[in-house]
Amino acid sequence: MTKVLALAMPFFGIIFIGFLAGKLARLPRAGLAWLDFYLIYVALPALFFDILSRTPLEELMRGSFALATTTSTFLTFVIAVVVGRALTGAGMRVAALQGLIGSYANVGYMGPALTLSALGSAAAAPTALIFCFDVVLIFSLLPTMMAVFGEERRPIGATVRLILRRIITHPFILGSIAGVLGAASGVDMPEAIATTITMLRASAAPAALFSIGVTVALQPVDQPHRELPALVAVKLLVHPLMAWTMVTLVGGFPPIWVQAAVLMACLPPAATCYAAAQQYRLYVEQTASGILIGTAASVVTVTATLYLVTHGLVPVFGP
Repeated sequence: MTKVLALAMPFFGIIFIGFLAGKLARLPRAGLAWLDFYLIYVALPALFFDILSRTPLEELMRGSFALATTTSTFLTFVIAVVVGRALTGAGMRVAALQGLIGSYANVGYMGPALTLSALGSAAAAPTALIFCFDVVLIFSLLPTMMAVFGEERRPIGATVRLILRRIITHPFILGSIAGVLGAASGVDMPEAIATTITMLRASAAPAALFSIGVTVALQPVDQPHRELPALVAVKLLVHPLMAWTMVTLVGGFPPIWVQAAVLMACLPPAATCYAAAQQYRLYVEQTASGILIGTAASVVTVTATLYLVTHGLVPVFGP
């Protein structure tokens, strides 16, 4: 248990420090913009490039793994939509945001740091695959549902172009593509560039965790809504179980890949959910509350999942 706490507490400790800073420092919310810009456009793309460029290309070609984990996220999204509508009677546009809270894990900011710390560099490939395909799924689902169920119907062609543009130009996706190309080329980078990327990679995790804490602290929290505990339960409990079920049904994956899938799925809702709610001007306060509740509850669930993973208690059927 000491090892598990040693893994979990630094992550949540930095989030808590960010939370305190957000509550105590009298700085405007706009002050977080440059840190987020650094993370989204510089540090995290460098992290994904670095881990992917060092990974054997054949490990990045496991389409069956990406299919299994992405299907688990999609099925969890559907469950969250059904739960949200059952509890609130909301329309499909609001239900789409409820589905986001219940299925879209913080795979960008928390995922790589957690899986690589707990499982080592062997978890780099599954972590990157989960992140990339979850981003593609969510960035496809949400705008499609908003367009189909919106009052002002956007033409199909315009919706498809919007989705493709957001996916192709996402900095994390671009960094991942560059990493795959680097792995395929087998060319070593000049030492100065490699050192720069290593420094950027090292800064990604603490900066991301601090940003999560500040973001949670600054989010306006509305009065409790009865659907939020249920949506958070879907995210923190159903999603990892669904991920384990799907990778087990497909089968044939190394134990670390199965463990990485479960760890990535057990993470709390991403701050991206709040950005999406703001973009569509729907369900904003509830989404902020959902992220806060999910992040707080994940202290227990992520720690418990780390214990199961590090003690070999996650059943693995495969090579």
